[in-house]
Amino acid sequence: MTQEKVFQMKLQTVYPLLVAKAEKKGRTRAEVDQVTCWLTGYSREKLASLVESQITYGDFFRNAPAPNPHRKEITGSVCGVRVETMDDPRMQEIRYLDKLVDELAKGKALEKVLRK
Repeated sequence: MTQEKVFQMKLQTVYPLLVAKAEKKGRTRAEVDQVTCWLTGYSREKLASLVESQITYGDFFRNAPAPNPHRKEITGSVCGVRVETMDDPRMQEIRYLDKLVDELAKGKALEKVLRK
């Protein structure tokens, strides 16, 4: 899948997949919402409204009100690519969220996922 295709996907299509991944491993939607809000700066209410809207996944990250400065501490591989070395900043933001949800699904404590 090309990067541009990922950017054009609807958040309302992608976000439930992230939630399902976490729930399959015993985590909750509230935890996925919490890490998403931590990463992007959206409030829970705004996130909920965006998930119901027609916003694209790329625009969701492009319009993030307050990207967390600690997101740069997120390291590791997603789909065989190291998130800290990605060239495209928007794709890197998408992979940061993937990595956070992966860490949740693997049972990592929420405090560690949020780099506290």
